[in-house]
Amino acid sequence: MKELVVISGKGGTGKTSITASFAVLAERPVVADCDVDAADLHLLLDPRVKERHDFWSGHEAVIRQEDCTACGQCYEDCRYDAIRLVDDVAGGKAYVIDPPSCEGCGVCVHFCPVQAIDFPERLCGEWMISETRCGPMVHARLGIAAENSGKLVSTVRKEARRLAEEGDHPLILVDGPPGIGCPVIASLTGSSAVLVVTEPTVSGEHDLERVLSLTKHFDIPASVSVNKWDLNPEMTERIEEKALNFGARVVGRVRYDRSVTLAQIQQKTVVETDAGSGDDIRRIWSALQE
Repeated sequence: MKELVVISGKGGTGKTSITASFAVLAERPVVADCDVDAADLHLLLDPRVKERHDFWSGHEAVIRQEDCTACGQCYEDCRYDAIRLVDDVAGGKAYVIDPPSCEGCGVCVHFCPVQAIDFPERLCGEWMISETRCGPMVHARLGIAAENSGKLVSTVRKEARRLAEEGDHPLILVDGPPGIGCPVIASLTGSSAVLVVTEPTVSGEHDLERVLSLTKHFDIPASVSVNKWDLNPEMTERIEEKALNFGARVVGRVRYDRSVTLAQIQQKTVVETDAGSGDDIRRIWSALQE
């Protein structure tokens, strides 16, 4: 069983469009959308949700007002400005915790002199198992202002591997998040190969360097593809040369094509149309199979 992760140094490079196209071209894949902060692979693959599961991770502090003496100890101890002094319904003062600001460190819980602060597990989002026209798909939605995206990514990948093993699927296709942070590391560690999608811009070149440094650190074979290459052919050549210097393979280019947007409006991938960019992606897919 192979696992191909598609990532990019920044958002908007066409990573998800290419991953969805690979899902159509692949034979019996399991698809995993690990861009949990801004998941959008479902817009192209139109999944039918079969299972929903809550994602619990970390803790948040909650002050029991009936037991609180308003001593202010928690307010003094909090280093994240998550505790506020507000007017209560009786006209007095009360300390409350702002959930988005709470880091779940537990300091206020430990030092409260009357033990009036609870520390329940935090509901951070949900993950789902769905069926698509390409096969099973595992995807997730991180809650607003929620953290632990890396842990949710790991959950998505774990479930995708379970489905692949149980269904004897030969390939897991992962749509990874952009950047080089925690969710990206959680997406690519232990994978078989990585495809980095970039664009012919100065920021695209810079972000590619950071991503390839990451894949090199984890010793994961990396390939590079330049999307919308014909908008700046000179920069495309620079980027490809830089990729080779990092030890990555250059597996192809995708032209700028408005047909991609037209296909998306119809909830199709570009390889399901007769667009020229679809042929470019097919060639990249063939190169990756080698």
